Amino acid sequence: MITEKAPGKLYIAGEYAVVENGYPAILVALDQFVTCTIKDSAREIGQIISQQYTNDQLNWRRMGDRLVVDKRDNPFSYILSAIRITEEYARSFERDLRIYDMQIDSQLDSANGRKYGLGSSAAVTVATIKALCHYYHLPVTKDEIFKLAAIAHFEVQGNGSLGDVAASVYGGWISYHSFDRQWLAQQRKYLDLKSLIDLPWPDLKIESLTAPQNLELLIGWTGKPASTSQLVDKISLFKARQQDEYHRFLEDSKACIQRMVEGFHQQDLDKIKQEIRFNRHLLKQLGANSGVNIETPVLNRLCQIAEHFGGAAKTSGAGGGDCGIVAIDRNADFRAVLKSWTKEKIEQLPLSVHFIDDVKYTVREHLPLI
Repeated sequence: MITEKAPGKLYIAGEYAVVENGYPAILVALDQFVTCTIKDSAREIGQIISQQYTNDQLNWRRMGDRLVVDKRDNPFSYILSAIRITEEYARSFERDLRIYDMQIDSQLDSANGRKYGLGSSAAVTVATIKALCHYYHLPVTKDEIFKLAAIAHFEVQGNGSLGDVAASVYGGWISYHSFDRQWLAQQRKYLDLKSLIDLPWPDLKIESLTAPQNLELLIGWTGKPASTSQLVDKISLFKARQQDEYHRFLEDSKACIQRMVEGFHQQDLDKIKQEIRFNRHLLKQLGANSGVNIETPVLNRLCQIAEHFGGAAKTSGAGGGDCGIVAIDRNADFRAVLKSWTKEKIEQLPLSVHFIDDVKYTVREHLPLI
């Protein structure tokens, strides 16, 4: 039996701009996980079971090297895409494909199924790929795990920056520059998967950051899930209609993230807080200009409370609900923030930053190649 896990994430800054090639964002990986467990099946039918979908399981068969699903409409798209991509990669190492049972468990949603916006689709993609790489004894690094997961996720979603995938792979605090997804789609048509994984990807840049020791990260959930794809679609319409204004937003966001990264390099919490506030201003301006409700009244109240006690706050991700984040000095009275949030029915998510050791996800170190 093999078990691997991948953490959830939150955006700290750079949302919306990061969907454009080469524009940066800062994300953080959190200590809530999607776990994937694989074991050989004793039958000719493998199963994929997830607690996220109560009383639902997916049966599949092998037809040669193809994985054939019994149900046409199923909620396991990211898992299936991750399996398909990893097994294509496994075949390039001349691995024999096998039949197995897979169990997916997630901590990224609440017990009653409420979604917190922690990137469950990215985490389940990464966890599945890590487990299968282990299962098939594939020699892979974090960079290769990221590329496999990015391809699998992109082939389902068709848009997005893939920053959430990067956070799930690399862990901790990261600066992420999105790569050229159109280039990826074109190369996928002509190159075999191993060649594509081995190539440098245009504009892709991922840097691990070290947070100042006095930085305390607070996360508040508004109680209202948001649809990232719908919000991004509305911003795309604004982009098409007001290109100059949209380009100004992109450049202002890029400069803001670059200054914030410098704040991490200099271990300067005040500088990081200053740029979080400026990024909030940019997103509010984008929402006003595009007619998209990025900072809802509850998110606005979440930020106001944090600012009152000396924190720097903003929406996280696409906004429209979900979570807000606060950077505050851990020596400040941040518990007063949490108490005030409770009065406003804003739920604190008691999550911490999750770090992943900078080692290869490689069976060469643990298992013999076969």
